[in-house]
Amino acid sequence: MEIPAKYDPSLTEDKWYKYWMDKGFFHSEPDNREPYTIVIPPPNVTGVLHMGHMLNNTIQDILVRRARMQGKNACWVPGTDHASIATEAKVVSKLKDEGIDKNTLTRKELLDHAWEWKEKHGGIILEQLKKLGASCDWDRTKFTMDDDLSESVIKVFVDLHNKGLIYRGVRMVNWDPQAKTAVSDEEVNHKEVQSKLYYVRYKVEGNDDFVTIATTRPETILGDTAVCVHPEDERFKHLHGKKVIVPLVNRLVPIIIDEYVDKEFGTGALKITPAHDINDYALGDKHNLETIDIFNDDGTMNEKAQLYVGEDRFKVRKLIVKDLEEAGQIVKIEDYLNKVGYSERTDAVIEPKLSMQWFCNMENLAKPALEHVLNDDVQFHPAKFKNTYKHWMENVKDWCVSRQLWWGHRIPAYYLPEGGYVVAQTPEEAVELAKQKTGNQNLTINDLKQEEDVLDTWFSSWLWPISVFDGINNPDNKDYNYYYPSNDLVTAPEILFFWVARMIMAGYEYKNEKPFKNVYLTGIVRDQQRRKMSKSLGNSPDPIELMKKYGADGVRVGMLLCSPAGGDLLFDENLTEQGRNFGNKIWNAFRLVKSWEIDETLEQPESANKSIEWFKHRLNSEIKNINDLYEKFRLSDALMAVYKLFWDEFSSWYLEFVKPAYQKPIDKKTFDQTLEFFDILVKLLHPIMPFITEEIWQLIDERKDGESLMIEKMPEAESYSEDIIESFERVKELITGVRNIRNENGIAQKEALAIKVKGEYDEEYSSCVVKMANLSTLEETKVKIDGAVSFMVKSAEFYIELGDLVDVEEELKKLNKELEYNKGFLVSIMKKLGNERFVKNAPEKVIAIETQKKEDAESKIKILEERIAHLK
Repeated sequence: MEIPAKYDPSLTEDKWYKYWMDKGFFHSEPDNREPYTIVIPPPNVTGVLHMGHMLNNTIQDILVRRARMQGKNACWVPGTDHASIATEAKVVSKLKDEGIDKNTLTRKELLDHAWEWKEKHGGIILEQLKKLGASCDWDRTKFTMDDDLSESVIKVFVDLHNKGLIYRGVRMVNWDPQAKTAVSDEEVNHKEVQSKLYYVRYKVEGNDDFVTIATTRPETILGDTAVCVHPEDERFKHLHGKKVIVPLVNRLVPIIIDEYVDKEFGTGALKITPAHDINDYALGDKHNLETIDIFNDDGTMNEKAQLYVGEDRFKVRKLIVKDLEEAGQIVKIEDYLNKVGYSERTDAVIEPKLSMQWFCNMENLAKPALEHVLNDDVQFHPAKFKNTYKHWMENVKDWCVSRQLWWGHRIPAYYLPEGGYVVAQTPEEAVELAKQKTGNQNLTINDLKQEEDVLDTWFSSWLWPISVFDGINNPDNKDYNYYYPSNDLVTAPEILFFWVARMIMAGYEYKNEKPFKNVYLTGIVRDQQRRKMSKSLGNSPDPIELMKKYGADGVRVGMLLCSPAGGDLLFDENLTEQGRNFGNKIWNAFRLVKSWEIDETLEQPESANKSIEWFKHRLNSEIKNINDLYEKFRLSDALMAVYKLFWDEFSSWYLEFVKPAYQKPIDKKTFDQTLEFFDILVKLLHPIMPFITEEIWQLIDERKDGESLMIEKMPEAESYSEDIIESFERVKELITGVRNIRNENGIAQKEALAIKVKGEYDEEYSSCVVKMANLSTLEETKVKIDGAVSFMVKSAEFYIELGDLVDVEEELKKLNKELEYNKGFLVSIMKKLGNERFVKNAPEKVIAIETQKKEDAESKIKILEERIAHLK
């Protein structure tokens, strides 16, 4: 069969992916094999593939393909997340572009637009994953708002409410004024920003005294209902029991005393705004203060603010400072570095706000989820994240599960005409419960009003490992009993609490079993300046374009070359190029082997026999090592091990040992064994590089329809001898020693050399040395040979008498010229490094490069001088 000169991914990737799909190789059904299950972290339904997805899904596919080849029943469940905030924001933005205001639509009309958007855009990311080679069981694709998954979510909400774990109440929440919804603590990013600290005077009632407070948010002064001082602060003892006048609005508020106040911070006096600060809210509750909410849901001022009504909060900040200055109530303004909370979804500054919300009590749910991570029932890779998890779980807060949106799972609470509510799975059940609760048998569904809010998106995601197998609705079904718990979860550390912790809680609450055995935490993909890759920075390459340029296999290798578990990945496009080059190396090695002509009458040479023996041992040693690395989730190291095995050991050494002389045939025994090695190597490489390995495997031998590398058995390590491997390392060292002497003395490879050896060496591999080093003889000597070039391997000394092989005069001329150049080069480097200005101003990296150049030049000069002295 004609093998193309170049490997072209565009001709093979779609071909083999279609073949795998057509043959149903990705699909799994329960049987008597050991299951291996991964559930995909469902990407947002609105999403397109980014570099984080590439890393995450490459790792998942490697694990799944390897498990499948180990004979396990591998099932990788794909799907997408409805992403309430992100999707509704996109739909509202699209409608706005079309001149439609969300506020003019009914709930049903907006949801129709959202479903239409989902149908149009929802499958994009999953189709893109196919280009990467993801071997998901596409027949099992799930969406968090599928009927069965939605039913699971509602059922769990009702169950937790009935257990007293879900409750409704007014609490201080993180309010996103752009999305107009509450968000959880974990969805707030705290950024350090350069702010201003404003010192403002509040007049004391009945005299000319003033109390000065310090605030970064002067706009909230309009909602102040007290000023608080420490009971032991001597500066304010004369003011205990007095009142102050809030500037501009002239509200009379009490001075309260509380040990909460830090006497050393600011002025020691604290303005209290219970409606707009979590700590102030607690103080307001304790001291029974009035609560004045001055903000509308969109962050503008409402009537209760009295001033600046309808203006945005940040505009008001500028206006109120100007007005306070004019009123003579600003004492001073200082620059101040503080942390400000931003919404993860919209990047709007979070506004603490009192709001009626639904909450889930986490204390009891968290206990088993912490215990089973601490005792390693669930293992984190790397383990360092265990401490982070422990800290969070020991300080867990109640989860605000309601969102003021329409897209998502509508909370199944129904409000009664006379007050109060019932929680039920269906409207029909709600009516029955309402009748029982009120005693009014005439109630109908039209008398009840369902809660407008939807559930936090994570309230469906936390059930994902259970609900994809319908474990909530049908807890004894075949799939759930077989595939749950899953084996490995691959995700990012930043959603360790959003998602991972909550899945573990749900697992123990609804199955009394962990949802997965291992959690592999990937790093964040960053650019070479260590910045997180993002659209806004324009520093993130398009993964689809990368795959077009370097092939999916090249990109997969590139992603893994720099991605230790839990460590950030500094992405460099050169690594994907390196991945492509590795693919070309594999292809060219295969073409070389297939180009050899076979002579069935030829005996196998001793050198080939010994090389095969060595490579078998080396191969089995590496298979054991690679398996060990996979078990420890050291995937980058596993890739490097198989990379070096193929590039260094197989291509650079083994193929050179067995390759026939130019235009000469090879014996059949060696050829067959070489193809067998190739077969094993492409199996080891397949999980990482599925496309090129499938193409080569199909070309190694005649294959039947329905055969595929991806369902072949992964090679297992057989016994091997470290002694044989070590002996051959010495053989390689000996060959390298001869090659160095040829290079140093300008002796061509075709010139056969005679070598004498003094001491013990690995004589049984002499045939390999003679072939690779092109020796005429390899003999023992008892004495040192004067005038010969020599080198050592362990304790053995090897001598080569160069004689007429070197034109001494010509060689000296060449060496002296090279010496002169290197000395001149060293002088120029020394000048540069001796220049104080250069050393002071140049970046550290540049100094290191110049220092390395100096050391290299000195080393070269020393070698050249030794060679010149030897030839003289």
